[in-house]
Amino acid sequence: MRRLTAVLLMFLTLTACGGGDEVPEPPTQEAAHVTPAPVRPAPVKGSSLSCGAAKVVFPAMPEGMAREGSFTRLRSLSRPLRVRGVTWRESDEEVRVGVVCGVRTAEQFATLVSRSSLTVYRGRPALRWNSRGGLRNFMWLERPGTAVYIATTPGLATEIRPIAAGVTMAP
Repeated sequence: MRRLTAVLLMFLTLTACGGGDEVPEPPTQEAAHVTPAPVRPAPVKGSSLSCGAAKVVFPAMPEGMAREGSFTRLRSLSRPLRVRGVTWRESDEEVRVGVVCGVRTAEQFATLVSRSSLTVYRGRPALRWNSRGGLRNFMWLERPGTAVYIATTPGLATEIRPIAAGVTMAP
């Protein structure tokens, strides 16, 4: 009885998986004239920046953005700290991502930018502010010594959250 059951199960499995002797139909003339789908451009890669051993990996930037350059200074900071960042641009729109190195405590971080709003991001202290150039700025203390910085022009302000959500720390 077990052998009969095993044979029936195997037969049902083969027929369910299309294991029969089906022969594919030859292509019709319509199929021969189908044009291939257009090739999508490869997604723009993000960046990785570090503060010593702490490596921050940023996600791909919004479509159409091209890497334009780097920066090593944020005028909004109340004290001189080491900054490493990358600028992405498309027409008049700009995205800036970076790391600010050297802030060790939440207290130091909270006073880092005057006229900023203190908030929380992922359970960590975060700052929001607008700069004179019109940039919308967002920064959070990822770990002692490493703060993550994102800024956009007003037209891309809605991209700050998705970019921040894609930031990871490399092991």
